[in-house]
Amino acid sequence: MQETSVNQSTFSLERPLDVVVMAAGKGTRMKSRLPKVLQRLAGKPLLGHVLGTAAQLKARSAVVITGHGAAEVEAAVAKTSGDLAIKFVRQEPQLGTGHAVQQTVPELVDDGLVVVLSGDVPLTQTDTLKALIACVREGAATTDRLALLTLDMPNPTGYGRIVRNAQGDHVLAIVEQKDASPEQLQIREVYSGIMAVPAKQLKTWLAKLDNNNAQGEYYLTDVVKWAVADGVKVVAHRIQDELQVTGVNSPQQLAQLERAYQLKNANELMLQGVRLADPARLDVRGELHCEADVEIDVNCVFEGQVHLGEGVRIGPNCVIANARIAAGAVIHAFTHIDGEKLGVMVGEGSLIGPFARLRPGADLAAEVHIGNFVEVKNSTMAKGAKANHLAYLGDATVGERVNYGAGSITANYDGANKHRTVIENDVHIGSNCVLIAPVTIGAGGTVGGGSAISKSTEPGALSVARGRQTSIANWQRPQKTPKAK
Repeated sequence: MQETSVNQSTFSLERPLDVVVMAAGKGTRMKSRLPKVLQRLAGKPLLGHVLGTAAQLKARSAVVITGHGAAEVEAAVAKTSGDLAIKFVRQEPQLGTGHAVQQTVPELVDDGLVVVLSGDVPLTQTDTLKALIACVREGAATTDRLALLTLDMPNPTGYGRIVRNAQGDHVLAIVEQKDASPEQLQIREVYSGIMAVPAKQLKTWLAKLDNNNAQGEYYLTDVVKWAVADGVKVVAHRIQDELQVTGVNSPQQLAQLERAYQLKNANELMLQGVRLADPARLDVRGELHCEADVEIDVNCVFEGQVHLGEGVRIGPNCVIANARIAAGAVIHAFTHIDGEKLGVMVGEGSLIGPFARLRPGADLAAEVHIGNFVEVKNSTMAKGAKANHLAYLGDATVGERVNYGAGSITANYDGANKHRTVIENDVHIGSNCVLIAPVTIGAGGTVGGGSAISKSTEPGALSVARGRQTSIANWQRPQKTPKAK
């Protein structure tokens, strides 16, 4: 048997591409109220991975077949579809894969090329699909073909077997497990569930499907039989990477695929020069971009868009989402950074943590120090500013070289509106202070420990706002009254 080989550099779409995604299954073994295709892998729904691949292929449209939890699936896709044109069709009742694709016929245009994908198979690579598409019209071929994505599996149980001609250069049939003869069950080449086929011919073959088989279902794989009957050559693009065609049917399979995905991602990062303390203890649930000499310790989670500059060091057990961390910064253990939509910026050479929290809108310049149990939200901190212990900075503008004392907070919310605190350059804020916004602390000023400041201060001033200390000599504490006997 021969593997169809395609030079991907010659890949081009001679016609519009429409992707069909089967996403109607219930996923009973997931034991979840959430539809199977919305289960998350690497922080993204399984179906989101598949539609992302369709977008990378520059598909004209994606036709998503829904069934179980259709309204929930369609709503979730609509929120994240981006520029990809999404169409929905429903398969009710669910009578097999062929019946599912039959529902897409009114949405498919005859001039298109159709790629059929599964919503629970998230990790098929774009280049693999480009090679499959190129097989539809390869080299000097003057007629279109039906192209199947296949692979050899040591244990092919449950998969449709690829039956080839004697020369092994094209496919005669796909035989499902329950319909296979003992000889056919010995075949190790299996169908992945992914095919590329001209839309006009696909419509013709779908109309001929029947359910005369062991499961009483309409098999999509039977289009191979009708293609062969019509004299259309059926070819296979065979790959070796099982991860690309692995589906999810249970929490165990989801966890296994998650770890396989994360390990593959970790190896790619290390090839780029990233130092990982343990590749098995890294989770990237978005996009992580690293410059030279980045070091990442164990049990770190990266979400959304994260950029780590040259020489950044990330300590153990950190969670970092939607942030840019500039060169030379150190993020100590157990730090939580979550930029959400506003993002978080950490400047060059800054020291963050341990046990620090940076929230959306935190924008830290170079050499800023944020210590243990300090929270910063929607605030800017200029070069060299420090908040080293047990403090809160919310809706604040902090100048250069400010020292912000332990236990101090900005009281930024009056119960209805947020207000801003401005702390100018070279200010010293003592411990356990409350800065009641809106308020400005003038440059070079000092706020005495324990003060509650509600009025702006002049530059260079010492400001103290607390009750006068009173001491009563020889004061006796109250005594408990003896209990009556």
